[in-house]
This record gives sequence, structure tokens and C-alpha cells, in this order.
Amino acid sequence: MRTFTAVLLASSAFIAQPAIAADESADAAEAASSSEIVVFGRGETRQVQEVDALDIQVLTPGSSPIKAIEKLPSVNVQASDPFGNYEWSTRVTIRSFNQSQLGFNLDGIPLGDMQYGNHNGLHISRAISSENIGSVRVSQGAGSIGTQATNNLGGTLEYFTMDPLDRFAVDASGTYGSDETMRGFVRVNVGSAEGFRGFVSYGYGATDKFKGEGTQDQHIVNAKGVLPMGDGQIDLWFSYSDRREQDYQDMSLDMLARLGYQSDNTFSDYALAIQLADIGNNRGETGAPVSNAAAGKIYPGSYASVDDAYYDASGLRKDTLAALGYSTSLGENAQAMIKGYYHHDKGMGLWATPYTPSPNGVPISVRTTEYDIDRWGVFGSTNFQLGFNAVKVGGWYEHIKFNQARRFYALASRTDPGLSFRDYPKNPFFTQWEFDFTTKTLQYYVQDTIDLGQVKLNLGWKGFKVTNRADAIIAGGFPQGRFKTEDWFQPHAGVVLALGESAEVFAGFTQATRAFPSVNGSIWGTTQAGFNAIKDTIKPETSNTYELGARYNTANFNGLLGVYLVDFHDRLLGVASGPAIVGSPSILQNVGSVRAIGVEAAGDYKISNDFSLYVSYTYTDATYRDDVFNGAGALVAATKGKTVIDAPKHMMRGEVSYDNGQAFGRFAVNYMSKRYFNYLNDRSVPSRVVADAAIGYRFDEEGRYELQFNVSNLFDEVYIGTINSGGTGNSGDRQTLLVAAPRQFFVTLKAGF
Repeated sequence: MRTFTAVLLASSAFIAQPAIAADESADAAEAASSSEIVVFGRGETRQVQEVDALDIQVLTPGSSPIKAIEKLPSVNVQASDPFGNYEWSTRVTIRSFNQSQLGFNLDGIPLGDMQYGNHNGLHISRAISSENIGSVRVSQGAGSIGTQATNNLGGTLEYFTMDPLDRFAVDASGTYGSDETMRGFVRVNVGSAEGFRGFVSYGYGATDKFKGEGTQDQHIVNAKGVLPMGDGQIDLWFSYSDRREQDYQDMSLDMLARLGYQSDNTFSDYALAIQLADIGNNRGETGAPVSNAAAGKIYPGSYASVDDAYYDASGLRKDTLAALGYSTSLGENAQAMIKGYYHHDKGMGLWATPYTPSPNGVPISVRTTEYDIDRWGVFGSTNFQLGFNAVKVGGWYEHIKFNQARRFYALASRTDPGLSFRDYPKNPFFTQWEFDFTTKTLQYYVQDTIDLGQVKLNLGWKGFKVTNRADAIIAGGFPQGRFKTEDWFQPHAGVVLALGESAEVFAGFTQATRAFPSVNGSIWGTTQAGFNAIKDTIKPETSNTYELGARYNTANFNGLLGVYLVDFHDRLLGVASGPAIVGSPSILQNVGSVRAIGVEAAGDYKISNDFSLYVSYTYTDATYRDDVFNGAGALVAATKGKTVIDAPKHMMRGEVSYDNGQAFGRFAVNYMSKRYFNYLNDRSVPSRVVADAAIGYRFDEEGRYELQFNVSNLFDEVYIGTINSGGTGNSGDRQTLLVAAPRQFFVTLKAGF
């Protein structure tokens, strides 16, 4: 496959990729130099911003679409790789809400919570190539009332695919860069002005790890079609992704001090991995019997624990996503749409564990968490105009069958692992647990937009019922049963007041409820007795969001200033139900509330026809409002008044952009203050400043041939990219940090016809 990509790189000079089509390239280049960098939601009654395709194209090709939004206020994107594709590390938080508390859609298709251990969706990086994104919209509050999500306590991210062209066109690109990064992309478009329009694309990207050994790569196919039919149109979407990524070692502050920032898993030094496991057994760290007394009890070099370095770990994911929709006018004042979708995922997370030996005497085995998702759904809406009332009514139904299992696979011998962590293993020697989870979601919403000219009001509500069922195939000590989350009235209200042609003020209120997920963990991460004790009394997490802000827009300046207050209630946390000495199980428990207060500001200033400046700043004060007690009433953690984990108080992003139609460039700086990674705030990672740059040149007036250079982490900052990759503790150090990539260089050739 590397050979094929090299051929594609060479041929791209003759075939093609502007992210824009040939005869539209000049217009698009002109638009790029004169349009706003970010659209600040003019006319919206809530905080919302939108980034379009022209902005995404300046990123390193192959970057995750999630990277496009990190410049926006209150958006905290973390990744240890420069692309944002490495799923174990990549995550987004908004206004101190973590990724599992945000909603994600692609053309309305729900992506679930995009967590690494997917149970109700898939990551945006596996749903679409960034070259096929038309725009990204971020709502920092609870988001649009019509979002297909039951977990959007703290915001929504809506991705929209680009429209196919009405003619034949071919786009292609090739990228080469640091750590043997190679990416090839090709898209073929066909269509006519009055008939069918569509495209199909293929992308392949691969990169070696920037430390240690291993490869991360992905094949992805996208296809979209649009067919006019009467007064409406049919639209189709298809995506297939096969992603395989070998992991980096999770680190702690102690490990970083002892081993350095370049320390990683031992792959491909299998002998060292066996030695470390033998020593761990001899020291009694693993709970396994002595496997080789001759190995002794002294670790080599600076190693001090069996957890300092594992042999290997990886994430494997195969996804197929398809959707079919129809939209039409219903007379002059009404429209309707409906869309159905299907998603299948096969995935595994693999880890070479020294805590469970293989049956043949090898002191390591391969532990997997295995995922198999089959989900389908349908959503639709009708909107109609009644005088100055624009009424919209919509609904969504989804059915998920999710199988999750924990299995162990043997390594071949003490000298040969006999398998690759880039392949799906077969023939487990032990299944610790396996469950079938069934989730059914029914959601509806009603919204009325009242346009009174200078004043516009938004009033509405949404409601849902989510039913969960867990059926044990192998219980392994975990519970089975049924559960339901129901909230039929979650009000949304907002107002925007125009102050002349350039200025407006807005205010809004949103209430949201998060449904319990059907996954091993959450409410199911306890014993049967623990589940039975809480299933009728535990409450879902809810949030109340209040927003107030102003926007100002002229030909040269586009800006916003906003403040918000979020009251987050019934926070959920796994807490011991009683004294550990008597074996009390850990059960999910409501542990109080969180309050977040913040200021969001952003501005885009057009210095000249060619130069523009963008700046955003966020201040966040997010604190826990209660201490945590266990079921016996004993204090577990004095968290009252402590700062929420992974909620930096200050974030700032600045960009200077230049585009004269042929030459273009961008220099961006991203600042984030320190982040706590435990609940009692006694451990944190320091602030960091990271800079990126891009320059490029279009060789013809039509923009058909283009050369682009990207540099990530321009000043080679050494810092922690991601925190809490390995979970969160109350206090002390923890192996839950991922080191960010050093400075890396990339060159891309684009062409098109």
C-alpha cells in the first residue's frame, strides 16, 4: 500500500486536487481572501460559530475535521499527534464538559459521543475525509434543539458534507512529511445542472509514530449523490473506513521525570518486554506466579515498575456508514425532510498485559476490549411559516445492538509473539465477560421562531426516552437488566435584538438531559446487587445554560463578546458503596453539581484585501460544588470548590492569514493555561504555547495546481498533549498523560481539472 501511495503522490502532479474545482478556483481564491475566517452566527439567539471548507484546507491534509474548530472560543481540542486522528489521544471539551457530554452529527446523522470505546457511533475522522467537509458548526451551549443527540449537555458539533459539482471533475493530492508520513487523496465528481450530481473519493494516510516504533494508518472511502426529484431531492451518503493505530505509552509525571519524554512501549524489543514482565512477576507486582527466577527483581535502566513500558497496544476500527434522505417543498410556505441511516462497526482495543500470562508460560498475553455495533435510525422534520411564526417539528428514532467483550489471546512463545497488534487476533483462551446491549431512542422537538423585525424570538422544547437493556452472555460479575432515561420536556428559549445594520445582542436559556449509555461501565459497571440498588433511584445528569452576548459585523470586522453560566446537576461518578475491607462494590452515584462561568470573545479583522487577523479568548471558571461521599456516608474526596479537571482557565488563539489569490499563508499561535488531571487539583500539567504555520502557492489563475507547506509545533515545544487518557483519580500522580508530537514538516502537491 505504501508503493501505491507513492505512485499516487507522483501522479498527482498530472491529475489533480484543488479542494475547489477548476473553473471555480479563481472565484474561490478571491472569496478566501475576502470572506470571514469564522462566521459568528449572525441572527442566532445562542452562541454559535461556523468554519467553512476554505479554512479547513489550510490544515495539513489528512487532519481530522475536529482540528478545524480548535480556534473557536471555549473549544479545547487535545491530541498527541499533529493531525488529531489518533483516537486514543484526540478529544474535545467545551465549557468544561467532556466529550461524552457533547453531541456530534454529520449531515444530521448522529455520531454518538465519539468516545474511543464507541458504543453508539463513530469518530468524525472515520466518517468523512476532511477534504469532503463543507462546513463545521459549533454551538457552545447545549446546541440546536433539533440535534440528534441525547448527551449534548455542553454543546454540539455539526459537520456538513460538501455539495457535489454539476460537472465532471477530478481532484487529487499527495502529502509527504516527517516520520514517513504519506497521504494520498483522489476524488472524482460527475453530474449535470439538471440531473444527478455525485462524487466518490478514496484516501490513504500512514505515519510512523514520532517516538517508539509502530504505524498508524487508515483507508477511507466516501461517496455522495444528489438526485432532483419533483420539487425535492434525494441525497445519499456512504463511507467506509479501516483504521489501525499502534498506541503510545500513557505516562505519569513520575515516569516523565525518570524516563524522559521519548519513553514509549517496548515494541519491537520483545525480549525487553518479556524481561520486564518476568521481573514484575518476581516482585509480586502482577499477581502472577514467578515466570523466570533468573530475571531477578531489579529493573534495568530507569525502569521502576512493570507499568513503565508495555510491549504494544493498538486500536483497530472498521466502519461502514450509509444514509438515504429526501427533502421537498410542501407548497410555498412549508418544507419537509426525512433521512434514514445504517452504521456497522467492528473494533478492538488491544493491550499486551503483563498481568495475565498466556497459558503456554509466556508472561504476557493480549487483552482486548471488543466492539461490534449494528445501529440504524431515521429522523425527519417539517417546518412551515404562519405569519411571523416559523414553526419546526421534528423527531428521531434509533435502534442499537451493541456487543462488547473482554477477551485474552496467547502469545506464541518467549522469543516470538506470533501475532501483530495491527491485525484482529483469533482463538482467545479466555473470555472474561461478554454482553449484548440494546438501546432504543425516541426523541422529538418543537420550535417556533418569531420574527418581529428588529427582534427575533426562539421558543421550543425537546424530549426523549432512551431504554437500555443488558443481556449477559458471560456475566463476569457484571449486571444485566433494563433501564430507562426519560425527559419529555427540555425547554429552549432565546432572543436576538438587532441594533442597526452592524450590531446585535442575544440571550438564551437551554435545559438538557444526558441519557445513560449502554456500555460496560456507567450504570452497568458494578455488581448485580449494586445495579439493583440504584436503578430506580439514580438520576441522569442535567444542565441549565444561560447565555448573553453581542455581535458586531462590518465589511472589515466580524466579532463577538459573550458570557455564560452553566449549572450542571447530578454529576455521575463511580464511588464505593461502603467500606472496601468488606468488599463493597463500586457503583455509579450522583455526587453533586458543577458551576461554570465564562467569557468568550473573538474577532476577525480584515487588515487589507490580502491580510486578515483572527483572535479568540476564553476565560473559564468551572468548579465542583459538592464533596464526594460513599454509600456509607464517609468522605471520599473533598472536591467542593476545586477546579473541574481538564478545564483551563485561559485559552487564546491568534492567527495571521495572507492570500492574494496565488500566494497564501497562515501563522497561528495557541495558548492554554495549566490543566488539572485529578479531582483534588494536586497534580496538573503546565501551560503551553504551540505555533503552527502554512504557506502555499497556486501556479495558475484557476488554482488548479498548488503547492502547500505545513509545519506543526513550529518552535518544537515539549509539552503534554492529552491528559486523562488513562482515567482520573482523586489525588496524586497517575499514568494518564500523552506527550505531544515535536515539530513536524509536511509538503503537499494539489492539482485538479
